[in-house]
Amino acid sequence: MSTTTSRTAASLTATAPTAPPAPPVRPVSRPGLRTAWMMTASGWSANQFSSLLGVYRSELGLSESAATGLVAVYVLGLVPGLLAGGPLADRLGRRRVALTALAVNLLSTGVLMAGTADARWLLPGRLLTGLGAGALLAAGSAWVKELSGPPFAPGAAPGVAARRPGLFVSAGFAAGGLVSALIAQWAPHPTVLAYVPHLLLAGGAWAAAYGAPETGGGPAPSPSPSGWDRARFRRTVLPLAPWVFAAPTVGFVTLPGLVHGLSGRHTVYAGVATAVVPGAGLLVQPVARRLAARHRLATAATGLAVVTSGFVLAAVVVPDARPLPVLGTAAVLGAGYGLLLSCGLTEVAALAPPERLARVTALFWTAAYTGMFAPYAVTLLSGAFGAASLMGAGAVLASVTCAAVVGPGRR
Repeated sequence: MSTTTSRTAASLTATAPTAPPAPPVRPVSRPGLRTAWMMTASGWSANQFSSLLGVYRSELGLSESAATGLVAVYVLGLVPGLLAGGPLADRLGRRRVALTALAVNLLSTGVLMAGTADARWLLPGRLLTGLGAGALLAAGSAWVKELSGPPFAPGAAPGVAARRPGLFVSAGFAAGGLVSALIAQWAPHPTVLAYVPHLLLAGGAWAAAYGAPETGGGPAPSPSPSGWDRARFRRTVLPLAPWVFAAPTVGFVTLPGLVHGLSGRHTVYAGVATAVVPGAGLLVQPVARRLAARHRLATAATGLAVVTSGFVLAAVVVPDARPLPVLGTAAVLGAGYGLLLSCGLTEVAALAPPERLARVTALFWTAAYTGMFAPYAVTLLSGAFGAASLMGAGAVLASVTCAAVVGPGRR
C-alpha cells in the first residue's frame, strides 16, 4: 500500500506543472551616484568663471583689480554658505538644503550670463555662486556620503562613500575650467555660451537627485555617547586642510601666469592647466585607497610629501617657466591635492557622528578654501622675494605641516 502511494505521489510530482521562474532581479537604484552629480555641478561653477577673466578684461574693460575682486567675492559667499549649510542640513535634512543650494547655484549662472549686457550683474552672480556652492558642498557631501553606504548601498567597498563627494567635485573642477577655456578661445559670444554647459549639468543633476531619499533632519537624534573627536580634528584635519586648495590653485593660477611664449594661447593653456591639476587628483585615488588601508595617516603623510615635492619642482621651473615643465609641476601639485582631499573627507567621515556630519564637513571645506588665497599671497610678495623663493618657502611650510600631522598621529 505504501509503495503504491509513493509511486502515485511521485507520478503526481512529475506531472505537476513547475513553478514559473522568478522574475529577474532589477538592480536597485544607486542614489549615491545620482546625487553625486550635484557635486560636479558645484565644482564646475567654481572654475568656469576663472577661464573667462581675460575675455572680461578685453570685452568689458574690467581692470585687473576688478577681476581679482570678483574672484574674491566668490569666497565671501562661499564661507557663509558652508557655515550655514552644514548646521541647516543637520537640522532640516540633507535633501532639502542640497536641492535648494543647487537651485541657487543654477540661478547664479543665469545672473552671470546677464553680466554680458551689464557688468554690474557679475558681482551678485559671483556672490550667489559662492553661496550656493558652499551650502552644496556642506549638505551635498554629507548626503552623497550617506547614500553611498549602507543601507542604501549595502555592497559598497569601505571608504567609497567618504571619497565619492571629493571625486565628483574634482571632476567638476577639471571639466568646468577646460570647457570654458575652449569656448572662450574659439567660440563666439563666450561670456554667454561658456555658461550653457553648467546650466545643462546643474539642471540634469537637480532632476537626477530630486527622487533620492532623505538621510537626515527631522527630530534631533540623541547625541552619540562618545561625542566627536575634536582633538583629532584639530590635530590632523585642520593643519592639512589649507593645502587641499593651496597646492592646486598655485598649480593652475600662479604657475600658468608665469609662462611665456604661448603665442596668444594663454586662455587655452590656463584651461588645460585647470583640467590637469584636478585630473591628476582623480588619477591618484587608487593610490589613496591603498595607503588608507595600510595606515590611517599614510594618505596624509604621502599627500603632504607630494605637495612638498611639487613646490620644490616649482622653485626649479619658475625661472625659465617653459610650458611643459610647468604643466608637469602642476600635475604633481594636483596629485597632492587628490591625496589630501581624500584623506580629509575620510577623516571627517570617521570622526563625526551622524548628527554632526554636515557641520563638521562644512568646517573642513571652510578650512580647505582658505588655501585659495595662496596665489594672491604669491602675487603680493613676489615683488619683494621672487616667485622661486616663495615656491621654496611653500615647500618648507608643507614639510613642517607633514611633521606636525604625522608625528602626534604615530604616537
